[in-house]
Amino acid sequence: MKKFFFLLLLIAGFWSCRQQENTVSEGMSETAVVVQDPLPSWNDGASKSAIIAFVEKVTTEGNPSFVPVQDRIATFDNDGTLWSEQPMYFQLAFAIDRVKGMAPDHPEWSNKQPFKALLEGDMETVLSEGEAGLIKLVMASHSGMTEEEFKQSVMDWLKTARHPKTNQAYTSMVYQPMLELLEYLRANDFKTFIVSGGGIDFMRPWTEMVYGIPPYQVIGSSIKSEFDYNEGNPVLRKLPEINFIDDKEGKPVGINQHIGKKPIFAAGNSDGDLQMLQYTSSNTKGAFMLYVHHTDADREWAYDRESHIGKLDKGLDQATANGWTVVDMAEEWKVIYPYEMN
Repeated sequence: MKKFFFLLLLIAGFWSCRQQENTVSEGMSETAVVVQDPLPSWNDGASKSAIIAFVEKVTTEGNPSFVPVQDRIATFDNDGTLWSEQPMYFQLAFAIDRVKGMAPDHPEWSNKQPFKALLEGDMETVLSEGEAGLIKLVMASHSGMTEEEFKQSVMDWLKTARHPKTNQAYTSMVYQPMLELLEYLRANDFKTFIVSGGGIDFMRPWTEMVYGIPPYQVIGSSIKSEFDYNEGNPVLRKLPEINFIDDKEGKPVGINQHIGKKPIFAAGNSDGDLQMLQYTSSNTKGAFMLYVHHTDADREWAYDRESHIGKLDKGLDQATANGWTVVDMAEEWKVIYPYEMN
């Protein structure tokens, strides 16, 4: 009889353990199905779904579209793609402040355009000078300095300068959804690069802090520099000469020179980025092309075909014709800037 009762206890104990294991197992299963949203500031929709589907496809071994880690290159324009660019390019705002500060040492600027208009506050005339006038301002405000002096001037300006519409620091006016996209791609072993028409030396001091993109993964326009031994303290000194314009046709050239591989992912917002997206689309390993379309006049700005800054005309037509992803900022982004989340 004792053996019988002992056997019953063993059976009961075994059954109890099995029930606990099943409960734990069921709990683990319920936990396992909870998947964190990699793009929480994006509304569910066509763009978000397309991005996630592409990343899963190219990172899943055994999938016919699988791309090895060493070929997962993603390139991003900066102005209007990663941060705002209205009512003027932020680097132009920096150059204007520099010119105003330097003006007392340059009396000749009072009768020379576009300096005369700038000092008189006539921004319409300044902008009417076009690219040639902007280049004059940039070269006047950037040249003659060593690389370290220029880097320090950029960082000092960013600490104090404020955007005229939002009164926010310029580095606060980055796009939260794009920050998430950069992080999502890096979490899936993409290398993320900036390929911008903006100045390479203007961007490099702060891109790692703001975007997580180190200086050696930044490609941009540049003016020439020369080596100065400087009595045993070698420096590079900026010259008032254009070296390379990383815009339009220059973007694929810059990508080839700096990276040496075609991207499989490219993002831009204007016709200045079209050639970069075209170049990426020819990648036989697979490709994803994305345009940020500025459609939100309330939270940011609304502009495309007629804009003097960030014009999106030919690119919008080609994106529509070729099935590229066009992000409707007003409809697809829950928030624009990180500070809106505070």
